[in-house]
Amino acid sequence: MASGEFPAGLSPQYSPIAQSGSPTAHSNGAGGGNVAAAQLARDARPEGVYGALDLGTNNCRLLLARPSRRGFRVVDAFSRIIRLGEGVSQTGRLSEPAMARTLDALKVCAAKLGRAKVRRSRLVATEACRVAENGGEFLARVRDKLGLEIEILTREVEARLAVSGSAALIDPTCDYVLVFDIGGGSSELILLDLTRRSRQRDRRFAGRLDAQHCMVAWTSLPIGVVTLAERFGGRHVAPEDFEAMVAETVRLLRDFEAQHSVAERTAGRRMHMLGTSGTVTTVAGIQLGLTRYDRNRVDGCWLSVGDVRGVTTDLLGRSYEQRIAEPCIGRDRADLVLAGCAILEAILRMWPCERLRVADRGLREGILTTLMVEDGVLLPVRRRRRPA
Repeated sequence: MASGEFPAGLSPQYSPIAQSGSPTAHSNGAGGGNVAAAQLARDARPEGVYGALDLGTNNCRLLLARPSRRGFRVVDAFSRIIRLGEGVSQTGRLSEPAMARTLDALKVCAAKLGRAKVRRSRLVATEACRVAENGGEFLARVRDKLGLEIEILTREVEARLAVSGSAALIDPTCDYVLVFDIGGGSSELILLDLTRRSRQRDRRFAGRLDAQHCMVAWTSLPIGVVTLAERFGGRHVAPEDFEAMVAETVRLLRDFEAQHSVAERTAGRRMHMLGTSGTVTTVAGIQLGLTRYDRNRVDGCWLSVGDVRGVTTDLLGRSYEQRIAEPCIGRDRADLVLAGCAILEAILRMWPCERLRVADRGLREGILTTLMVEDGVLLPVRRRRRPA
């Protein structure tokens, strides 16, 4: 991810979405230059840097950012596939090779956090460390060796932070939004009822603050791309193998549907899905025909369900080697992408809809936003006054 402005997805007193650009490049009428200068001075202070680390089943990701008047400005980022949860579904434990790979990645993160002189950070681990017998023991080793205090998130907090991080991409004209995050070891689903939001004349959506209020149902499925691929196979996936993965996911989704009647609630209402995961960003990149992954084109784009299924059908027809050759997949994801597509297909079958929005953002962005809101460091928008 390149350095640049990133929207906080906050309530209307904060600035709207921006994907790139310097804080000094925008003016809000009289006094805009002073605001920009003040922000530039703020950004120059090293203590203004915030950090978020997401240690997942498949990836280790770090994001460093400074608050700005347009949300926050990313100053550094790191992502590496470490497959920490490899084999956990069979053994119940993190393996030594997986922990060694993860420690190597975390050394990089520790160095970046140290150089940035981070003012405040939150470092979290998700499903692999939640379910592994030695998950806590491994994080204690990380603390002793690298000085990183990593907490294990509960599934509910993970779901809420994912919503907070992607809230700016919600279509405010809809009645319901189903947010999902297909992870390596678990998958979160959150139903938002936008009819519960604060009444506003222009029906604008108030970002993460309204998103928290609008959450009416959520679940965390004990299934993700790593666990599903390990169970059903990922390199060589026949159509019947794919259908078996879909059926297993549908079986798990039925409990959520039975408890919360999502299909009944959303019937005849305006609804869209919002996917925040490597699966949907990969599908989007392929659908867009990208010769190399481009976050600026993927994040926030809309896909039709027909587009999604077209990409899935295409990938099912490719060999493992052909999937490796796809620029938006590569060797690290070639054995996982069809498991992700199967989870996505199960969601679409359970709750048919027409539109899916893609979010290349989520947990880390939710953490950063939450920390900055708690500290009160996000600058309010100064709106222009309309002429009398």
